[in-house]
Amino acid sequence: MKRADDFAQRRQHIANLTDEELYNRFWELTSQVVDPLLELGRKNTTPSVERAVLLRMGVSSLDTQKIVEGCMDRGLMGHGAGHVVYKLSKARNISIREASELLAKGEGWDEVTAMFKGGK
Repeated sequence: MKRADDFAQRRQHIANLTDEELYNRFWELTSQVVDPLLELGRKNTTPSVERAVLLRMGVSSLDTQKIVEGCMDRGLMGHGAGHVVYKLSKARNISIREASELLAKGEGWDEVTAMFKGGK
């Protein structure tokens, strides 16, 4: 079975767009697909999901609870506990393990809270 070639017809609505306009249109459409998924993740995460993510990142099981509680106390759960650890790791140029140990000890929270409150 041969598929009818209707490419020219299907692309009429974008045929006159510049490369920049096509690029912007692509990211606009991508956002329409991805944004609802991100919103679902922000609204539907749970402490147990966040602990599981941290465990898979190599964080000590003893530290996961402290980090998740720290995220909850500071309103960072919607960003993801793993993301919080990752951001601190990158900001300080340290390993994920080192960043998680700092957060579990109560250090670095002001720094990561400022990162997320600043929209970074």
